[in-house]
Amino acid sequence: MTIRVLLADDQALLAGTFRILIDAGDDMKVVGVAANGTQAVRLARATTPEVVVMDIRMPGMDGLAAAEEITRDETLTNTRVLVLTTFETDEYVTRALRAGVSGFLGKGVDPAAFLNAIRTVAAGDMVLSPPATHAVVTRYLAGPNPPTATPPALETLTPREREVLAQAARGLTNDEIAEYLDVSPLTVRTFIQRIMTKLGARHRGRLVAIAYQTGFVRVHPPPRPGTRHTNT
Repeated sequence: MTIRVLLADDQALLAGTFRILIDAGDDMKVVGVAANGTQAVRLARATTPEVVVMDIRMPGMDGLAAAEEITRDETLTNTRVLVLTTFETDEYVTRALRAGVSGFLGKGVDPAAFLNAIRTVAAGDMVLSPPATHAVVTRYLAGPNPPTATPPALETLTPREREVLAQAARGLTNDEIAEYLDVSPLTVRTFIQRIMTKLGARHRGRLVAIAYQTGFVRVHPPPRPGTRHTNT
């Protein structure tokens, strides 16, 4: 399947470069280019892409406001937003997760990693740059007053679903979670979908935000991919 991508960036030279890079691949193509958030929302509704690559700072409606409109639009339930920005600040990462984005990368990312991020987001997985992951941990896990009680919705998760949510919140991809838990990636994806349904999260990014905001995930180093899980 060809991944249909919408670009939203007010810098024409960068947008043109991204378009050439994306169109050069045989599994994705650009279906539109927007120069601001308002255009991005309008083109997303017109073209229903699998992925919107969204800049943040644009004239008029910014990228995060546009991302929130897109992720809340019932006609765009299969559209994911990947933020690509120069500004990897705590504030922007926090706003992006609250807006329901599925990825957050800096514009200094390697071209191959950028294309892989589009594929990952299109598949329903999440991508966070190291600075973005650090910002999330700093904002949600290292706060002075972490929650002391588990929210009711989290109580409905099975032990396996809780394991999957914990690893997803720490930044592991479906493939990495599958390897860690010794299950198939398809099984992990099924778990993620069930968790999103139970917690009322339309996007994986929202799952991460919920895990941090509720204190479900604490400050621990993430498991190394390839380390097999054992029950103790």
